[in-house]
Amino acid sequence: MYEYTSSKRLFERAQNSIPGGVNSPVRAFKSVGGTPIFIEKAKGAYLYDADGQKYIDYIASWGPMILGHSYLPVVNAIQKKAANSTSFGAPTELEVEMAELIKSLTRNVDLIRMVNSGTEACMSALRVARGYTGKNKFIKFEGCYHGHADMFLVKAGSGVATFGIQEVPGVTAGTALDTLTAPYNDLEAVRNLVKQYAGEIAAIIVEPVAGNMGCVLPAAGFLEGLRQICDQENILLIFDEVMTGFRLAPGGAQERLNINADLVTYGKVIGAGLPVGAFGGKKEIMEQVAPLGNIYQAGTLSGNPLAMIAGYTLLAELKDHPEYYTELNEKGAFLQKGLIDIFKEKNIPVQVNQFGSMLSLFFNTEPVTDFASASRSDMSRFTRFFHGLLKRGVHLPPSGYESWFLSNALSQSDLEETLDVIRKTAEEL
Repeated sequence: MYEYTSSKRLFERAQNSIPGGVNSPVRAFKSVGGTPIFIEKAKGAYLYDADGQKYIDYIASWGPMILGHSYLPVVNAIQKKAANSTSFGAPTELEVEMAELIKSLTRNVDLIRMVNSGTEACMSALRVARGYTGKNKFIKFEGCYHGHADMFLVKAGSGVATFGIQEVPGVTAGTALDTLTAPYNDLEAVRNLVKQYAGEIAAIIVEPVAGNMGCVLPAAGFLEGLRQICDQENILLIFDEVMTGFRLAPGGAQERLNINADLVTYGKVIGAGLPVGAFGGKKEIMEQVAPLGNIYQAGTLSGNPLAMIAGYTLLAELKDHPEYYTELNEKGAFLQKGLIDIFKEKNIPVQVNQFGSMLSLFFNTEPVTDFASASRSDMSRFTRFFHGLLKRGVHLPPSGYESWFLSNALSQSDLEETLDVIRKTAEEL
């Protein structure tokens, strides 16, 4: 049995200085109970906590550690670059190389601007869409999370859903009025909103594969339908690929699903674990961004050399080894089949949604296709499942509304050990 003595002590100490003892809400384990695990180090597919206990990791720092923790080429590149200073506040050749590399991997991205987080990327992309179209309203989908900017915290899924927060204090009514929401995978609801607010909608923003109500796949024709609506109504389609970008394929969801967005936001993988984000798109749209145009966006640490060299090193490796994506897809499919087989044996109803290296397990009798169906999952059973795995050395995201992220550092024996742990835990459910 694992002991969490040091984590408990650190959590008590942290609560005296940090709101809730954590710097991002889901880390607090509030939805699953217990003490959050304080991590000391990580290597490959494994986390090691403050008590020295080892866990097989299915968080991968919420996505960026696609080739595993402490990936040596990235670590070496960061160490070498840091010797030249950690920040300049001035342009560098590396920023140009990074932009060129991203363009070479992605479709439909002519110009790209580096920022410092996924929240900043989505906030900026929406500002560009509004400035370009001259319209203010936008459509987002229930359960999709695009960061914590005010206009996105309406039916936002992920951490907000985890904590059962329906209305976020500090978000003004005026801001919320411009945010229109529809159920994910519901084209008819989108058409109704477009008709109701004809000529007022600047953008539709969507996670092409949702990861913030758990992993939820787009229904056949859903994204194609959004593209058609946007083309017909002079609305910009924004793909939030903060999670899916460079994870589902070298060109992200746009490549994997063969859909072109007008604007795309990135994060996670492009920093290899360092804080970073980016937004990009068609030349005629992105040329409206300052200093070329009047749509203002700025950031002192944008294009930070450490983030750029870490992301460049990782993306170059992924570009040179497309077989990594085949391996990740196979690992995701193997884990999905194993989960389905185990719970079928135990006669416990589950839904296992998987797309490439993203996966979620829902204790649910019905398919999970949107936030409403995800919300009908048995979260008390997920809590028991989570802690059953944790005490046996497997670390999942501490919420039933979060996707699991696989890294290519996971070996076949890691996957088989995980399924053995799940089989034992299922006996307790």
